[in-house]
Parts: sequence; structure tokens; C-alpha cells
Amino acid sequence: MKVIWFIRSLLFAIGQGVTLVLFSVLGQLTRPFSFKARYAFMHYWARFCLVWLRITCGVKYRVHGAEHIDTSKTGLILSRHESAWETLAFQQIFPRHAYVLKRELLKIPFFGWGMSLLNPIAIDRSAGRQALNQMLKEGVERLHGDDWVVVFPEGTRMPSGELGKINIGGAMLASKAKVPVYLVAHNAGTCWPKNSFLKRPGIIDVYISEPLDMTEMKTAELNEKIADWFQQAL
Repeated sequence: MKVIWFIRSLLFAIGQGVTLVLFSVLGQLTRPFSFKARYAFMHYWARFCLVWLRITCGVKYRVHGAEHIDTSKTGLILSRHESAWETLAFQQIFPRHAYVLKRELLKIPFFGWGMSLLNPIAIDRSAGRQALNQMLKEGVERLHGDDWVVVFPEGTRMPSGELGKINIGGAMLASKAKVPVYLVAHNAGTCWPKNSFLKRPGIIDVYISEPLDMTEMKTAELNEKIADWFQQAL
């Protein structure tokens, strides 16, 4: 069985890698244009990867709570982080958005070049308070503009079924921006485990909460809700 998984995962990796090079190189031609234009081009790579993942590895997904997404206004997505899958799938599920990510990721050849086109909030985690302030400042600017923002409160990918420490940054951004907050849980790690080459066939379930109103909610209260929501999903 693992041999079959390996072959299928290899086919996926080849298709993903070849198209990543293609999109990241051609994508540089979109730099003179708006973020909207760059995103419109680059998100086709994510869409291809999801289709190719289904064909080669048998990984599908279904969304619970999609009706909660209000596209008439920007929103903050606070999500579980289990694999690279959600960074692809969210481009299909949610409106145009920017990710809060480690600055080092932008240095990765091809992947970093493509990611830089998506207007990310790239922070230096070792900078401490300075990194937090940058995330809050740029996050509010995006949310008060036309773009959504995705934050992974656990800060790093966690194995499926294991809850990490919920960092305060996401809740602070929500409190400062005063936009609707969507909590998102999923089990992507069961099909695309952290740091694993093998992709296992199956269905990934994505759960989206109703939008939370931050006008009357304190930061600590939201952080508790995040932990409770993730724990219930696990």
C-alpha cells in the first residue's frame, strides 16, 4: 500500500513542482500590476494543485459552514494549521486574502518568488514585539482595504489531533481591526501529514464558524473561543 501511495505522491510532487516553476517565473511579469491582478493569476496554481491532488492521490475535501462566509465585507480567518494543503485550499474557499507567514519562506526558490506576489505579511519571528506590531499594522491595513487576512494562531503546523499553544497575535489583530472573525478547523493532516512526502487518500473536512462580532468581544475572550473551537474539532 505504501508503495502505491509513494508512486501517487511522486506524481503529485512532479506536477506540483513543474507548475510551481512555471507560475512563479511567469508570475514575475505581473509585478507591475495590482495585487488583485497578481492574485488572479497565481491562484490558478493553487486550483491546479487541488485538482491534481485529487487525481493523483485521491485527496478530496468538503466544506461545512461555507454559507457563513459574507463576501460583502472583509474578514479575518483564524485557522488550524496542519499541512500545506490549507494554504492552497483557502484560495478556493475564501475571497482574496493575504497570509501572515515567516519571512524566511520568501527566500525559498520559486515558492518564495510566487508567494511574494500574493502580498503576504512576512514577519521576522525573532523580532518579538516588533514582529507583532508589524503584523498588527499591516493586517489592519489589509482588512480595512479590500483583502481578507489568514492567521494561524498556533504559529506552526501541528499534527492532526494535537492542539498547539494559541498565540495572542491573531486575537489582537481581530480586536484592533474590528472585522468579522471566522474560526476554521480541518483535518488536512490526516491526508497530508506535517513534514511527510506521502499523501494518503481520503476526504478532508473543513469547518467554518459563523462570523464573530469583535465590537463587544475582548482579546482574551476570543483567544478562549479559538482554543475551544479547535479542541472541539479535534
